[in-house]
Amino acid sequence: MATQTESPAVRPKFGLGVAILAVSTSAILINWSRAPAVVQALYRVLFTTLLLAPVAVRRHADAFRSFSARSYLRLSVPGVFLAVHFALWFESLDWTSVAASVTLVQSQPLFVAAGAALLLDERFSRRMLAGAAVALVGTVTLSVGDLLGGPVLGARPLYGNALALVSAVALAGYVLAGRSFRQRLPVVPYVTVVYAVCAAVLFAVAVTNGLPLLAYPLREWLLFAGMAVGPGILGHTVLNWSLGHLESGVVSVTLLAEPVASAILAFLLLNEVIGPTTAVGGAVVLAGIYVAASDR
Repeated sequence: MATQTESPAVRPKFGLGVAILAVSTSAILINWSRAPAVVQALYRVLFTTLLLAPVAVRRHADAFRSFSARSYLRLSVPGVFLAVHFALWFESLDWTSVAASVTLVQSQPLFVAAGAALLLDERFSRRMLAGAAVALVGTVTLSVGDLLGGPVLGARPLYGNALALVSAVALAGYVLAGRSFRQRLPVVPYVTVVYAVCAAVLFAVAVTNGLPLLAYPLREWLLFAGMAVGPGILGHTVLNWSLGHLESGVVSVTLLAEPVASAILAFLLLNEVIGPTTAVGGAVVLAGIYVAASDR
């Protein structure tokens, strides 16, 4: 998506702040739901797509008509990566703490940089390497309490942490796969197609695993809708919009506030008390990401 020249109706930094608060509620809503992780992810993305589709068709019909079959095929790649990210991350929150899971997911800028170096011939700077090394130390520290058998949150925190880390790799794949499209397409038609592909993949996974799709109480449907409106529309979609008005480095560094806000909400709403190794390790991970993401 190219940087826009005309002034937006909403100040980009205000929109970015709203988006950070919105995405920070995601882990809380996931924890409140009792539906399988893949089903939660499916309905979050599906409802987000249904909310965006009318706007996309009405305002960007020409963009859809200009897409070739090859373009739609290429757009499916970031959609598949996004589905993998959601499925793994939602599952990770069943096994580890909100603070650990969200912090590890936010390591995705490091994997974006690694992928850009391997696939796009972009070089690592010393600052980027230093940031990656610091984040790696933080990741190990974050799990030390689990390895030593200390007090931890979650039934299988090491497993949950691993899922969150792999989901960060998938999220990086989503960012890299969609980089060229986001430079050339308006945000709404781009995310509508990508979300639709993501929903289709998650639907296939749910059906293949025989997961129930409809037998849920009203409370679950309200949570699904909340995931779509909050983290989906006000969160990720506004973040994509903000990239058209702010430097990517500003957005990346600001995203480091998400684990902090999520941890605070988890303390207030889920009674999660963060242990010392999780707190120290998480802070070190965020410091490493900051060093790497602010390499400008």
